Amino acid sequence: MRPRRGYDRPPEEPRTRINEAIRVPQVRLIGADGEQIGVKDRDDALEFAWNQNLDLVEVAADARPPVCRVMDYSKYKYEQEQKAKLARKHQNVIVIKEIKLRPKVGVHDYETKKGHVVRFLKNHDKVKVTIMFRGREMTHPEKGRELLLRLAADLKEIAVIESEPLQDGRNMVMMLAPSKQLLKEDAAEAAAKDADGAPEAGGEASPADGATPAAAADEARTADGDAPASEVEVPTAEAEAPTAEAEEPATTS
Repeated sequence: MRPRRGYDRPPEEPRTRINEAIRVPQVRLIGADGEQIGVKDRDDALEFAWNQNLDLVEVAADARPPVCRVMDYSKYKYEQEQKAKLARKHQNVIVIKEIKLRPKVGVHDYETKKGHVVRFLKNHDKVKVTIMFRGREMTHPEKGRELLLRLAADLKEIAVIESEPLQDGRNMVMMLAPSKQLLKEDAAEAAAKDADGAPEAGGEASPADGATPAAAADEARTADGDAPASEVEVPTAEAEAPTAEAEEPATTS
């Protein structure tokens, strides 16, 4: 029997069960300090946690019996949110832009498109440069390759060729990425700006104007947290954004 319309929703993600939400008769109990206490009745495990003014949290629902740990769930949830915030802060999201050219592009159009590529690269985006062939232009693919290599040579100070020109049907594609020199210069410039905005030695850092005491406390707690930002291992996330075509109409002289 098919479900009624509107009821075929995707299943919700499982939520962490704590305290009375744990319904199983027995659990494998772990103490607040990580000690293995063993298999206990659910009610005995709850009483054990409550006697320490802590929560009973299910950490492995698929185990038999489920594994539960005694902890301060509010503190644990806060720490997890802080770790997720640090992870998002250190992620490198790579955006791929696209620029399209014709083999017989005019000088003005070429300079305009090159300006777009420069802007994308300085924004630390990768750029997919596509040469579009039409009709008999397909018989001279070397012209498209020469144009792509000319663009790469013009931008050699800020760009590196990540993917050499390749024929893709009626198009030829080359991928450019920001050069290490560009990334290094931008990082040095950002560090210099941070140094200029830092408080002088011996001075007392005060919260920004308009900052609430709670926000200042959160910043202090983040700074004194368990794991410094340099110790948080975050895999590089590569997200390919929809390509943005920066085509502009050719101007006639």
